[in-house]
Amino acid sequence: MELPFYLTFKEFESHYYDTLEKWFEEYHNTSEIDYLKALADLYSPYLYYSFADDRLLADASMEIKDCFFPYHEKIGISFCTNCENEKQSKTTKGMNHIFEWKTITMMEYAQHILDKINRHLLKNSSPLNGNKTIRDCINNHEIITFREGAGYCVNYNKHQVAVPFLKAYLPHYGQTVDIAVYRDFIFSVAQIAEFIDRKLKAVQAFEYTIYAKLKSEAKFKVQMSHQFLTICN
Repeated sequence: MELPFYLTFKEFESHYYDTLEKWFEEYHNTSEIDYLKALADLYSPYLYYSFADDRLLADASMEIKDCFFPYHEKIGISFCTNCENEKQSKTTKGMNHIFEWKTITMMEYAQHILDKINRHLLKNSSPLNGNKTIRDCINNHEIITFREGAGYCVNYNKHQVAVPFLKAYLPHYGQTVDIAVYRDFIFSVAQIAEFIDRKLKAVQAFEYTIYAKLKSEAKFKVQMSHQFLTICN
């Protein structure tokens, strides 16, 4: 079952039990804990644990390769030899391109995907293609990974994590994403996580809470960072 992704806490809360009922209809040998664990997996990529606040905060971002074709080598930047994008324009074919990692917001990522889809639909508009909407193309491998010259190189596997958000956020038609809707999501996602965690705590499933998961991951990253600095020194 594909769980619906909600961009506001109000929508999430009001549909919680309706979706749970559908969950039980599809998965007979299951429990509400399983449902909550699935919800935790769905929303945890948009949150992080703050040591200063000892709570979860919104972090809707995506790390992506920014590929380009330099005229000279730049220190600290690697050659991009393993991009998934197999199709290239004639002007870039055979040229070595390099990349640097960038962290962009999910709104920027969504706009990038929207631009890709709109360019594809514009070039391939035909009665034979039917009346495809933007959301029909969100997870099309060829469209998502296609690159024309320089720009962001989308990793299809990483893209899968963002698909539920994109399905909820991207318009059926249009050229731009809605900033107001994105702000609502940033405001709501921590509330959604708190709701999920309250439900898990109520059934004594503390280890499955988003809070416990992200706090553990944050501590691990700090420990690995300290070990790395120790080795370097």
